[in-house]
Amino acid sequence: MLNRVLKPLATVTGSLTAALLIAAAQAAPLKQEDLSVAEVLRDRALESSDAYSLVESLTVEVGPRRAGTKGDERAVAWAQQKMQDLGFDRVYTEQIDVKRWARGHAHAEVTAPFPQPLVVSSLGYGASTPEGGLNAEIVEFADVEALMKAPARKVKGKIAFINKRMERARTGEGYGPAVQGRSKGMRAAAEKGAAALLLRSVGTDSDRFAHTGMMSIDGVANPVPALALSAPDANLLEAMLERGKPVEVKLDVHNEPLADGPSFNVIGELVGREKPEEVVLIGAHLDSWDEGTGALDDGAGVAIVMETARLISELPQRPRRTLRVVLFGAEEIGLVGARQYVDAHQDDLDNIIMVSESDFGAGKVWRFDTRIPESKFTIADQMMQLLAPLGIERGNNKSSGGPDSSVFVARGVPAMGLYQDGTDYFDYHHTPNDTLDKVDPDNLKQNVAAWVVMSFLAAEMEGDFGRVPAEH
Repeated sequence: MLNRVLKPLATVTGSLTAALLIAAAQAAPLKQEDLSVAEVLRDRALESSDAYSLVESLTVEVGPRRAGTKGDERAVAWAQQKMQDLGFDRVYTEQIDVKRWARGHAHAEVTAPFPQPLVVSSLGYGASTPEGGLNAEIVEFADVEALMKAPARKVKGKIAFINKRMERARTGEGYGPAVQGRSKGMRAAAEKGAAALLLRSVGTDSDRFAHTGMMSIDGVANPVPALALSAPDANLLEAMLERGKPVEVKLDVHNEPLADGPSFNVIGELVGREKPEEVVLIGAHLDSWDEGTGALDDGAGVAIVMETARLISELPQRPRRTLRVVLFGAEEIGLVGARQYVDAHQDDLDNIIMVSESDFGAGKVWRFDTRIPESKFTIADQMMQLLAPLGIERGNNKSSGGPDSSVFVARGVPAMGLYQDGTDYFDYHHTPNDTLDKVDPDNLKQNVAAWVVMSFLAAEMEGDFGRVPAEH
């Protein structure tokens, strides 16, 4: 029946070449009929603007949605309503517990030898200065490792300035080395007796915006104020220090720690027609930082996975197994929603046959990675028949599936990853400039086209991917 319904559509939208049909038939894991349906879904996605409408709705009607805030509450309600409107079979939430924090003001200025203002942003869950602020000399470090190795006498009473530049890359691979300063810097500064921490923003832009983000705060007995500094202002401090005179900076910061409170993972399902207990889990994170509207991080991902499910829901029948969309809460403050989800469902993880997440903006997907047993590579090869026309190449078998998905992979769940071009992603990441105008509607369509191919075929195929070695 399904083939009869889709056959006219396949004629209109294009069909697999004879060579690909023959290859698909010979390879066996994915049936020719399923590949044909996936092709139709792909082409429908390329014609639909519904994903862009979703991210537009999220950024306009909700906006910033840092975990545990009123914006987060609005986002949870928004997501539930949208999933219901889109025709999910089941829509529900699972509560998670989050640390809460209120951002106040953050001001910085050079007081000597060349007085002028600086553009800064408090890092997540950062401490306040004493009332009236503090004024101290800065001491520069090339990276957080240099700060950690420095004698305490060099740092005590001063403002530690980590001046690590992030390298631009299509893969975003420069983020890992640079973000160590943000995650570990305040802890190291506090242990050395520093008055505060200034960090060159973890980003690749030259705009006068600071990039906020989370720090490691657990167990720090004496937290100190920690601020991200815009790239031009980091350059300014660097140039001042090169003149050989002590540079003094005044900081005036007020933030407020709050009592822990609730947030939620929002979950929508298309229930499988034959194997409802088996699950293909695709996700994004619903929360964002509060400086921009979270369009790229991760409004685009939310829209991509929701639209993927909507397209599949319009087929004449449900896929063989359940497609579960999870919009994780509190990702930005430490993958909280994903960690609590895995802990709560650890007895059911063997039923998740594949996990994947969209959390790298809205650039075009250019690479398809996996983390599946080598014996299952034929399935990925068949998927590539439909992904390649979208400009996507086959990558490696080391995928984590995305930040939240990595928590599942660590427990042995197979993963797939559709990786976007992140060349300019870290120009906007965690800044006031993460806004809707940075989302290209055509790129978003291409993303959904790739996601719907991967998700439908994983949910419809007869076999599964087995397990991958759990990480310890």
